[in-house]
Amino acid sequence: MHDTLLWDDARVFLAIARSGTLSGAAHALRMGVATVSRRLDRLEAALGLPLFSRHQQGYRLTDDGEALLERAEALEHAGLAFGEAGQQRGQVAGTVRLATAENLANPLIIPSLPTLFAQHPELRVELVTGVQTVNLHRRDADLAVRMVKPDAGNLTIKRLGTMGFGLYGARTYVDTRQAGTDVASFEQDDFIGWNETNGHLPAARWMTRMLRGRPCRLETGTLAAQLAAARAGLGLAVLPHFLARQTDLVCLLPELGVDQPIWLVLHSDLAHSRRVRAVADHLIALFEHSRAALHPLSGDPS
Repeated sequence: MHDTLLWDDARVFLAIARSGTLSGAAHALRMGVATVSRRLDRLEAALGLPLFSRHQQGYRLTDDGEALLERAEALEHAGLAFGEAGQQRGQVAGTVRLATAENLANPLIIPSLPTLFAQHPELRVELVTGVQTVNLHRRDADLAVRMVKPDAGNLTIKRLGTMGFGLYGARTYVDTRQAGTDVASFEQDDFIGWNETNGHLPAARWMTRMLRGRPCRLETGTLAAQLAAARAGLGLAVLPHFLARQTDLVCLLPELGVDQPIWLVLHSDLAHSRRVRAVADHLIALFEHSRAALHPLSGDPS
């Protein structure tokens, strides 16, 4: 090493690696761009290694940078644990980044947060929603509630329950269709399905099997849009029971074989963090309380 290594400069390294730009890192760290650049230069000089290659589009990790990324994340986790150990016993404070889908966040998780905040007034939550998959190793989030179980990584995983799905339509639509729920009775129905990007979803695959080559009347990219379309009487949609039953929609088929497990996932290094544990315990209790609403047709022993 050519110069003294300052461990706090690892924060700058991680911020640039995650954002890909000096300006993005500066925003995340609440520093000036010049300060971020200067501290990166200092870190590279201390290590004697180029950590990034500079491109027109931003900063990319070199092979040496990639090799040090996991070590820098370990430093970050250790720093968080050290800071929390200095807090008073039992105190929960700080920000927790929670990643989940909007269809779980808006109707279920967000309405439950007043209880969590009443218990822990110094706790803050940053909710990350969207279609992109977050990377817990890169600290895109501290914990996540997701429908797909991760198959690798230093992660702590707990099954929260099961989300049940059924085939639903508006009363105005159902009253005009021919009676029956066998396959033949659906041949004249309009369906609301997923666009091609989401064709891998269990509900989308069920729809493909049901339509047998027929196109959907409407395709969307979000569950919220499908719910709105079904309520507007545009056709039948595969919807979660807990969302559809909050409306006046009619269930034609309650069991489709596309139910999905719900998983709580957090980085194992954060499993004993008081702030992360407080949010995780709140979510576990919330989904236990909501189990019958999420999967009303089964005892769901998960």
